[in-house]
Amino acid sequence: MKLSEIKEVLKTVEAVNFELPDGTFVPEYFHVTEVGLVTKNFIDCGGTVRKETVVNFQLWDANDYEHRLKPQKLIHIIELSEKVLGIEDNEIEVEYQNTTIGKYDLDFNGKNFTLLNKQTACLAQEQCGIPSDKPKVKLSQLNTDNANSCTPGGGCC
Repeated sequence: MKLSEIKEVLKTVEAVNFELPDGTFVPEYFHVTEVGLVTKNFIDCGGTVRKETVVNFQLWDANDYEHRLKPQKLIHIIELSEKVLGIEDNEIEVEYQNTTIGKYDLDFNGKNFTLLNKQTACLAQEQCGIPSDKPKVKLSQLNTDNANSCTPGGGCC
């Protein structure tokens, strides 16, 4: 989800709820302790230099049981961050500490914001020797001319 998308969604909801990948929720008394711009400069295993930029939201469970972040307040925090930090319309990455700090992609399911598990990937598969996926063939599509060619004593086994 991009920054512009969350701002549009926040205009339509009454509450800000974040659902974790396991179906549980970030406690409703969470705080957004950071909205930032994170730029990662790196080289992949194939030698290509890459740059990745995301908007980072950090959620914090403060045990502040009476706290509720209203949608309009989060819009204000986002707009202030855009102004002060020069944040553009990038993808959002959410940090939330459960047993360790997890980083999640963000989506919206029509009612709640959903935190999606991030995945690692090789960005240079063609240079790393990782074979491309084999085409999947249905058994019913195999040539049946040779289906019975392997017979006892035929020398094929």
